[in-house]
This record gives sequence, structure tokens and C-alpha cells, in this order.
Amino acid sequence: MHITQHTDFALRALIYLGSNEERLVTIQEISERFGVSRNHLMKVVNQLIRAGFVEGVRGKGGGLRLARPMPEISVGDVVRRMERGMNLVECFGEGCSCILDPDCKLKVALSSALAAFLKVLDDLSLADIVGKKEVLILKFLRPPATSAG
Repeated sequence: MHITQHTDFALRALIYLGSNEERLVTIQEISERFGVSRNHLMKVVNQLIRAGFVEGVRGKGGGLRLARPMPEISVGDVVRRMERGMNLVECFGEGCSCILDPDCKLKVALSSALAAFLKVLDDLSLADIVGKKEVLILKFLRPPATSAG
């Protein structure tokens, strides 16, 4: 299973917001901290807002914050909502043209593997993956690395 960059950025943004719960955070700040495109991150954050994971506060002094407590945000739910498709192979989708499909044991095995993968993520909350806030906050307080040149 390969998690897309979109989902990776979504999880990183949630971890950052979780480690800064006491204040509003801007997309620009997250973009600079992780060295990711602000435009791409904006698309990710908009999807997180639509999915109910993040709340956006508009206006001067606005920013982002978690829309619900960290223990209520399941990593599995985030992955499912951010990934466009969870089809590991062609036969998981509609319109499969594989001649082996009607009696393929690989499809069953891969389906079980995907279910196990998602079960592990379902059992993790954002609170579980944020870790020690003090360590994250100190790391994030350091200015982002700039390229020389």
C-alpha cells in the first residue's frame, strides 16, 4: 500500500495542529515548517475542513485548528477520506478485465491485507501519533531550514 503525498501532508498538518492546540496556525506556517508547496497544502487543508477534521477561522488573526479533540480523530478515517481510491489492484474496482477475477485467490489475500492495514490505522488516534508535544513544539519552534544560494 502506498500512501499518497496528499495523505502524507494531511497527516503532517493534523500532527502540527495537534501539537499547537493552544493557538491558531496558518497554512503558510505549516507550509514553511514542512517545506511543502503552499498551494498544494491549501488543497489538502480544504479537504480536511470539508471532512470535519479541521476548522478554519477567517479574518485578521485567523488560522486553523482541530475541529475536534485529538482522541476523536482516527488515522484510518483520515487516510480513507484523503486517499482517492483504496484499490490495490485493478480487480478491486469496477470494470475489471482480468480473466482470473472470478476465481482469484490473490484478490482475497490482498483484500484481507488492506483490511488489516486499515484496522491498525483505525485503532490509532491523532493523540496516539502526536507523541510528546514538548519535543514537537521545540522542533517546530526552530526556524525552518533555508537553502543557501
